[in-house]
Amino acid sequence: MREILEHRGAVVVGALIVWAALGLFLTGCGHHAKTAVRGEHGMFVMDDFESGALTGWKAVGAGSGGWFVYTEGSKSPDSSQSDPNVPFDVPNPPQGRFAVVTDTNGPGTRILYRDVKLDGRLRLHLSVFYAGAGGLSSPQTLAYDEPGANEQFRIDLVAPSAPIDSVAHRDVLANIFATSAGDPDRREPRTVSVDVSRWAGRTVRLRLAATDNSGPLRAGVDDIRFEPIGANANARIELPATKQPARALNLVLHRMTEADALNALSARADRLAREDQFSGAVLIAEDDRVLFSHAYGLADRNRRIPNTIRTRFRIGSMNKMFTAVATLQLVQAGKVKLTAPLGTYLRDYPNRDVATQVTIHQLLTHTGGTGDIFGPDFDAHRKELRTLADYVKLYGKRDLEFKPGSSWAYSNYGFILLGAVIEKVTGHSYYDYVQQHVYAPAGMTRSGSLPEDHAVPDRSIGYTKPPGTTAWAPNTDTLPYRGTSAGGGYSTVEDLARFAHALLSHELLSPHSTKLLITGKVKAGPGAKYAYGFEDARDANGNGWVGHGGGAPGINGDLKIYPKPGYVVAVLANLDPPAAQRISEYLDPRLPTQR
Repeated sequence: MREILEHRGAVVVGALIVWAALGLFLTGCGHHAKTAVRGEHGMFVMDDFESGALTGWKAVGAGSGGWFVYTEGSKSPDSSQSDPNVPFDVPNPPQGRFAVVTDTNGPGTRILYRDVKLDGRLRLHLSVFYAGAGGLSSPQTLAYDEPGANEQFRIDLVAPSAPIDSVAHRDVLANIFATSAGDPDRREPRTVSVDVSRWAGRTVRLRLAATDNSGPLRAGVDDIRFEPIGANANARIELPATKQPARALNLVLHRMTEADALNALSARADRLAREDQFSGAVLIAEDDRVLFSHAYGLADRNRRIPNTIRTRFRIGSMNKMFTAVATLQLVQAGKVKLTAPLGTYLRDYPNRDVATQVTIHQLLTHTGGTGDIFGPDFDAHRKELRTLADYVKLYGKRDLEFKPGSSWAYSNYGFILLGAVIEKVTGHSYYDYVQQHVYAPAGMTRSGSLPEDHAVPDRSIGYTKPPGTTAWAPNTDTLPYRGTSAGGGYSTVEDLARFAHALLSHELLSPHSTKLLITGKVKAGPGAKYAYGFEDARDANGNGWVGHGGGAPGINGDLKIYPKPGYVVAVLANLDPPAAQRISEYLDPRLPTQR
């Protein structure tokens, strides 16, 4: 049965309550669709939008990102559903009630679409807004993994028979809105309207699309409605069932054979390296058998020293995995309790609320409200912060950002505190404990966290493009004194593969503790949950990966462990994000899900 919305006033297509990932189709969240309408400020809307009663929208995508919603005009998006690499504000929805918003927080494409049959003379009206973190462009594709600048947001009417990601003139009936090269990074809410009367009597497809290989980009659509043209117009729209496109190029990928996936990866990495968008090393393993390994680019551009498989790269937040394993080892040994508050172990912690309310579990899952370490204070004391105790001294008096357990917010400081707990409980430095109990048993002989002023053989130089520049420059002036339990240090792709194998072989933790470590606990971003120092992007059937990435100026890495088929994907780069994710995200939808 088709839903029909009809009135001489405005016909509202939707406030779409969407939180969609690849292949998820909206069905109304269990509510039955309603056809009744009610008046509101001269407009007519379908009852109960916020429950998702307007059904039938479909979503498709690949890479990072997702769709979510403002439910109140002044309310920020739910942080548990979005984790942008670079924080920024998004303008409030112009109607102050709702807005469909997509957030591509890394390389990815997100498309939302709905078929609409137009009957009579109508005008499509909507409001758009966006905020980005890099120069916008309008490339001739919606494929996020294309090389070069590829950041855009567009709204189209397309032919229902067209591939959902097509931007060809024969497929796009009308472009309603599109970002273009040279546009500002941010646009406040802007009203757009287009006469769609020429398609009266036809079914068209309304498509909202955002694609980005730089990240992050947030874009929103609000106040979507079809307005009858003319005072006495009796126009209407019908909402037929929306069929899935026959094909969706670059988005819905068929799983490849192992050999074909690796060949595709090799070609992609070669191309990115030639275009200076990737410099680093890649290793793909199946259990403990290496399937693919190769290095690209230069470890030192001045001295022309090439990267190799044994090159040490800084790993950023990937170090959280090692901290979480160390913490779970102490839990397994009965020396630490997940439910115990921080003050149980750090008895002299300066802030009483943090000491008595924040548990070890909450520190491990970023739900403790302990805040971050980066900002003006860090910049002012970057080289003075030499021990974990120095961080606690600088940040320990801060109040909680929210009630522990009530929300999710990425907290580097929370993992600093876990490192301090490890030191207090074991009587050893964090670095010595991890070396002896994580690196050594896993066979990780080229990983560590020696200070930046120590000579470390084969440690690459990170290269970044500071804001407003186009040339690569060393990231030396951005680095901390040394890595911490929150991130930093260095490793190799070989060592990361050894770590993954040791973890899945239960050489670091018991089977029960390993499962506890990597099983998602809280929503932490599009399509993933946060476990203990690991992201868990597996579906209900166990397909998908667990692992963690890391990124900072001149630093990027990603480790994806696929427990079901046994694959391990380790990528490290000495360039800005998303250099490594371009590789791992490209391979992810192509790898077989079973052996």
